[in-house]
Amino acid sequence: MTTGHVFIATSLDGFIARADGDVDWLSKYVVEGEDTGYDAMIASIDGLVMGSGTYQKVLTFGEWPYPKPVVVVSRSIKQEDIPANLRERVRVTDKSPAELMEELDEHGWKRAYVDGGRLIQSFLNQGLIEDMIVTNVPILIGSGLPLFGSMPEDIELEHFGTRSFPSGLVSSKYKVLKDSQAARL
Repeated sequence: MTTGHVFIATSLDGFIARADGDVDWLSKYVVEGEDTGYDAMIASIDGLVMGSGTYQKVLTFGEWPYPKPVVVVSRSIKQEDIPANLRERVRVTDKSPAELMEELDEHGWKRAYVDGGRLIQSFLNQGLIEDMIVTNVPILIGSGLPLFGSMPEDIELEHFGTRSFPSGLVSSKYKVLKDSQAARL
């Protein structure tokens, strides 16, 4: 089965974006030439699965940043809403996380980068995330969109290492323990 992988940044107080979806606080910590592992992550995946809010935010960045196929999980966005220049690289689905992962597996995907707070939470709750790299940004924004919300049960993680960077970023890698996932299925 296709495995889900998370690579995401949060403010030190656990938010992935401001309440309006803005990530302006993050840009000053993106330092040209600082290797935080993002390029290696992108090279290791077959494509991205993202929520509609994340997709809509990425559209505001100007040039489309992803060289791999993207699947947007949404009940409100339709395929015809995708800009014409992206339709060969971006598709929309309203499938559940489990149904989508089965479909991606049928299409030969081995590793999917899962992005977007609520979508990550859904994938975690269904036992579909294998590992996560969470980068803490040295800023407190006070409120916003949390990476993690309430969960029906504990999800156990194994810490695999932490790296710090001159910019102040601190990245930790976690494996989601399968026993924890199996208990929820």
